[in-house]
Amino acid sequence: MFIPSLDLADTNQASLYSSLSFFGSVILQNGNVAQIKSLINQTGSTLYWTYASSIEEAIQLWDIGVLKVIFTLDTYRSIQSELADIGQDRIAVFAPSVANLESIDVSTYIIQDASDLAAISAFAKKTKSCLLGHGGEKSTVVQLENVTVESIAEYQSHQLDVIVPASRLSVNVDDKSGKLNIADAFLATAKTDRPDGLYTTMVVDEFNKALGLVYSSKESVAESIRLGQGVYQSRGRGLWHKGLTSGATQTLKHIDYDCDGDALRFVVEQHGAGFCHLNTRTCFGHDSGITALEKTLKERKNNAPAGSYTARLFNDPKLLRAKILEEAEELCDATDKEEIAWEAADLIYFALAKCVGAGVSLADIEKNLNKKARKVTRRPGNAKPKYQEPIVKQENDTGRIEMIKYNLNEISSQQRSRLLLRPIIDSTEIISRVTPIMQKVRQGGDKAILDFTRQFDRVELESHTIKAPFDPAMMELDPATKKAIDQAYDNIYKFHDAQLDKETLVVETMPGVTCSRFTRPIERVGLYVPGGTAVLPSTALMLGIPAKVAGCREIVMATPPRPDGSVVPEVLYVAHKVGASHVVKAGGAQAVAAMAYGTETIPKVDKIFGPGNQYVTAAKMVAQNDTASLVAIDMPAGPSEVLVIADMSSNPVYVAADLLSQAEHGADSQVVLLAVDLTPEHLKAIENQVHEQAIALPRCDIIRKSIPHSFTVSMKTLEEAMKFSNDYAPEHLILHIEDAAHVLPQVDNAGSVFVGPYSPESFGDYASGTNHTLPTYGYSRMYSGVNTNGFVKHITSQECTSEGMDLLGDTVMRLAEIEGLGAHRNAVAVRLADLRK
Repeated sequence: MFIPSLDLADTNQASLYSSLSFFGSVILQNGNVAQIKSLINQTGSTLYWTYASSIEEAIQLWDIGVLKVIFTLDTYRSIQSELADIGQDRIAVFAPSVANLESIDVSTYIIQDASDLAAISAFAKKTKSCLLGHGGEKSTVVQLENVTVESIAEYQSHQLDVIVPASRLSVNVDDKSGKLNIADAFLATAKTDRPDGLYTTMVVDEFNKALGLVYSSKESVAESIRLGQGVYQSRGRGLWHKGLTSGATQTLKHIDYDCDGDALRFVVEQHGAGFCHLNTRTCFGHDSGITALEKTLKERKNNAPAGSYTARLFNDPKLLRAKILEEAEELCDATDKEEIAWEAADLIYFALAKCVGAGVSLADIEKNLNKKARKVTRRPGNAKPKYQEPIVKQENDTGRIEMIKYNLNEISSQQRSRLLLRPIIDSTEIISRVTPIMQKVRQGGDKAILDFTRQFDRVELESHTIKAPFDPAMMELDPATKKAIDQAYDNIYKFHDAQLDKETLVVETMPGVTCSRFTRPIERVGLYVPGGTAVLPSTALMLGIPAKVAGCREIVMATPPRPDGSVVPEVLYVAHKVGASHVVKAGGAQAVAAMAYGTETIPKVDKIFGPGNQYVTAAKMVAQNDTASLVAIDMPAGPSEVLVIADMSSNPVYVAADLLSQAEHGADSQVVLLAVDLTPEHLKAIENQVHEQAIALPRCDIIRKSIPHSFTVSMKTLEEAMKFSNDYAPEHLILHIEDAAHVLPQVDNAGSVFVGPYSPESFGDYASGTNHTLPTYGYSRMYSGVNTNGFVKHITSQECTSEGMDLLGDTVMRLAEIEGLGAHRNAVAVRLADLRK
């Protein structure tokens, strides 16, 4: 693509500031920090690149909102150690040529001399294959003396971006000075396979929410850039200035295209009634979520119904302040996932009312978030004294996230035994809370479910059961999500279908005696999918697919409703694919009880599968032990856990990532590393990666609680490691060892095994094909993970001929005599008497 370059010392280029701010990458030259800060405030863009000659200047630039700082190669090398904590995507290097760049690990390479195209192209291809740590690819950029639309396209074919000085650019379509039109430069590397040459264009708002799908031409793109408005190409009416007649105009904010270059994206601020001719904000119906709330609040501010609560908030600043403080405190005190989501929604409502009342929009808030995200200098972040509680600093607390370390040769057998134990879970109190809920659902049926949903989920439902066929509108997904689910479905189905016993087992145990075994599906199964505010289609896949493969006649899926009373569309889509007959909008113990006992609208099931919190687990145990329910469950459950075995062949980055992927589940997650003959340096590298990766993760607060009670055990041999692993019996076992596949015969106890450096636990959690519902807490000694056989029952049969009766009858009669069961003996004796007359 083309990358415009602005010379801030050239006042003639000032007229292009607004037009070039629409693009994702713009290089700024010859400007000081104050000028650049002024430009960021003027245009609102935080996507600029600019040069710095020192680390101090670079920090200033990052802090004011510059996306990427460019260093000369020599400068970069002199301060490389000081840039260790700066993300790769924030750094570019300017070099005379590609020589000596192999050891430079940044996001962008700007090459001054583009004469050796073959060498630069080879370098670009190699660097693009090395993705950035947080996603995205590296880029190589060249400077050309004479830039044309053709040269931009040609260099793109070699995976090279081209710098175009703003002095060579124009917004005028009929420019006679020989300058490039900005739209032509932008579209030089865009693709279209349409016969009419139009470009598919997705129009989104400032929050990347789709407004509609349109088409663009070179003329419409050029006009959009020139006017700073949404202008498109109508296939029937020609150039289309959006809102010219309706007043629903669009202010252009940003323009780019996707990773393949075959679809444009216009980011706009939508004015008027909305984008659609039906007077809705989007062509996909009414707006929802936080943007819909903002619209409602703005309408209420201008025309609130007399006596409405929102009007009262706008007119009573003291009340609004009190409500914000109240909701903030309730959010801080909330502990349950659903409760936290509920309180956060309340706080957002009142906070947004404060913003709308002061004329502050969500777009204004997002601009400030973007600016703050660009900063690299961080304040201590301490609360004001009146909000702070005294903090008791723990001994040796350095703020570093690290595991406890042991050496197998230095601990006693008693200490080793203690390491194999899980935290004791006392379920007595939880069962005492769960049992009354179960009883009320058994007695009250649907009404009890609705009451508990109102109480625990704070959702008012008219009906909690959705029956198949499900409304397609409730399952609408974006193409990328649908494709991901479909691919995962295919892999999981293929693996679970192969597990099914499709042939009857027939064995003639002796002449005239034939025994057989055949499978039949469990008729009615219940699948519990945790959720509510979360999106967990993976669990729906892992439970629903084996039920479908087994041929279960009725599949009932239960999942908590979202705050608006709906079911997560990804989960409902999976329910549709696996053939579920009912989806129950309920969570917790009440959902388990509904499936175990049945209600007016929810069929009773024969077996319940699925993970959940401690209340769900306790409810499953209560149901299984209640003869009134006659229901089975898949397995007992405890906190999620992983055990990683690593030797000197392991990659510390991968090992740490696998440890953390399990540690983020919860504060009680169990994480164990068995270090096999690692050097102190190698082990230290893993420890450093654990800390560095953890502090960059969104669930770092949870990891700070789970990692400190997790542990590393160092040992000399792989045999010792396998013995420890089998004694521990982990849910997930990950082998970061040389020739890992050859160790599988030594694995006796594990829920699922992940073999080698490219088999992360995440694959098994989502899409490789194996099931992610696995035994925890050491139960892998005697339980399997969820599989197809869990959804079927095996029935045996036997058939004896007269010959078989004659040969086996005496044996059976004698055994019956020994046990004193005369009727059993008689059942054989009367037959033998007839045969032996």
